[in-house]
Amino acid sequence: MSIEDKQKLQRNDRVTIRTVATHAGVSVAAVSKVMRNAYGVSEGLRAKVTDAIDALGYRPSRAARGLRGRSFTIGVLLIDIRNPFLPEVIAGVNAVLAPSHYQAMIGVSDARVQLETSLIESMIDYKMDGLILVAPRLPSEIIAKFAVEIPIVAVGYHDAAATAFDTVNADDQRGAEIAVEALLAQGYRDIEMLSLGEREGHAVSVVRQREIGFRRAMQRGGLGSSAPIVKIPVASPKREDAMRKFLGRKDRPRAAFCWSDLDAITLLSLSVEMGVRVPDDLAVVGYDNSQTAALGLVNLASIDQSGRELGQVATRTLISRIEGRSDPEHILQIPSLVSRNSLIRSGNSTDTKQR
Repeated sequence: MSIEDKQKLQRNDRVTIRTVATHAGVSVAAVSKVMRNAYGVSEGLRAKVTDAIDALGYRPSRAARGLRGRSFTIGVLLIDIRNPFLPEVIAGVNAVLAPSHYQAMIGVSDARVQLETSLIESMIDYKMDGLILVAPRLPSEIIAKFAVEIPIVAVGYHDAAATAFDTVNADDQRGAEIAVEALLAQGYRDIEMLSLGEREGHAVSVVRQREIGFRRAMQRGGLGSSAPIVKIPVASPKREDAMRKFLGRKDRPRAAFCWSDLDAITLLSLSVEMGVRVPDDLAVVGYDNSQTAALGLVNLASIDQSGRELGQVATRTLISRIEGRSDPEHILQIPSLVSRNSLIRSGNSTDTKQR
């Protein structure tokens, strides 16, 4: 910094974090990351910011530092906005926050780790008090590093060994078992599961947990531990093409359990297009019990994991973290089946629940 610039600083306002950012040629968010020793900061960036702080004699004000943890704002990060399960989770979050001093700020990401990481860092930079991550794709060790900086609860993320952050889930293994048991109870023995491709899930994801439950229930029903699981691509039109191929198979199974209503509803639509009668030719059970599943023209039997309740429990759990709890909590809720015409022909009971 030139002598003239230093004299200007002495004559005018005190040095702020924005002054440091301008001097270092970086963003305010970058300065914030260096100052709180955030995960992923490069040595080059750290050196730039540190040199600027030393040159300017910057000292963060106590008032600004005191604001950390006092914004009464909770960040909610969603990964796949297409999923009809998410509005129920958000409704549960808002139901808990409405009578409190907190409010939710929602961020939408996708399956790219870099974008997900960037959004979490931004929420931290905006001094949010805590984060609810819904079905995050990040490795547990990275979430744990963020959890050192800010309280975190992960929903749809089965890592019961995590100590730095909490998890709130439906018991997805049990949910898949309930679906298979319902199909077996209706006399179906030729059952396959429609799941996501290998690259779209990870060991702690709901997808893989549901696969485990499916195989376990099939084995318990005497149908073998290597029960067929059909991997469906995420992106259109490959997704629909894969389902058409499934429906057009000569050896098509008599019943299908879909990992999500997202695919189950598409499967029902394509069945109508291809002349496959549901449930006469193919029984279908989905997962999430979305509002669309309950529509009369859809009538999809589905596993209800009560997204609203998950959102409520996750929010209460996060607030207890913010207020000082340090012991990890890993909460599992038992889902139930809502039986509709895609499983049972009309004339029998519909919209009935069983656990």
